[in-house]
Amino acid sequence: MLCSRPVPPLVRRAFAASLLSLLTATTAAAAQTRWTVDPKASLAWWQMSPNLNHLWATTCPEEPTWRPGEGRSAGWSLHGLSPSQTGYAGVADTINVPLYPRWQALPLCTEAVHGGVVVADTLMWTGAHGEVVVNADALVTGHEERDTYTRKTILETTKYRNIRFTIDSMVGVARYADTLRGTAVGVFTLRNVSRPMTAVVEAWPEAGGLRVLAKFRVMASRLTTDYELSKYALGLGVGARIWQDLFMGADMLLYREEVPARD
Repeated sequence: MLCSRPVPPLVRRAFAASLLSLLTATTAAAAQTRWTVDPKASLAWWQMSPNLNHLWATTCPEEPTWRPGEGRSAGWSLHGLSPSQTGYAGVADTINVPLYPRWQALPLCTEAVHGGVVVADTLMWTGAHGEVVVNADALVTGHEERDTYTRKTILETTKYRNIRFTIDSMVGVARYADTLRGTAVGVFTLRNVSRPMTAVVEAWPEAGGLRVLAKFRVMASRLTTDYELSKYALGLGVGARIWQDLFMGADMLLYREEVPARD
């Protein structure tokens, strides 16, 4: 009969620690979840500062809280909201962004936002990574000529169909009751030009899923230097430094699905 040798206490403790670490890692892997964007209840937007009371856009003009700006084309409704009182005043506004946020995520939007995120810890979103993709053609301001010019000349959407934000990680995450706040670190891609970007993120449970708001800011001058947009196409807005900052973001509803654990 074979006799096993006694295992020293230090070895036993080291083995126990290793086993605990392995079990913890396995549990975390098993707990990974994917949150997928519901395109019908999600939208993307941009807004310039100063917005001159017409420089903003959305992929969901069907949303009742959104309204087109000054000089809008015929057929666009204000949805019962009051018209602007300041005309085309060039007053910088970095507070009211977006200018017309929606109250709740309703499933009535043009399906222009897709993607999702995978997280290992749904409490603090550690190990989060994923991607949000926006159909550039779907962004509208409510002014037909301006939208056509933006698609054909500025964004060239027949050549560059998507705007993309790739999420590498979440940092500075804090939880307040059922609301999560933090910063998404990743890469923003516009017209196939990619640059590092961080976005402020806020998320909370809604409609059986997770409502996620994300917003980031780019100096208007960087549209030509960093993202290689034509300074002639952007005209005096950038050339004469009338535009100061471009804000972009998304208001999404995500639903959860389990991700199979890896061996």
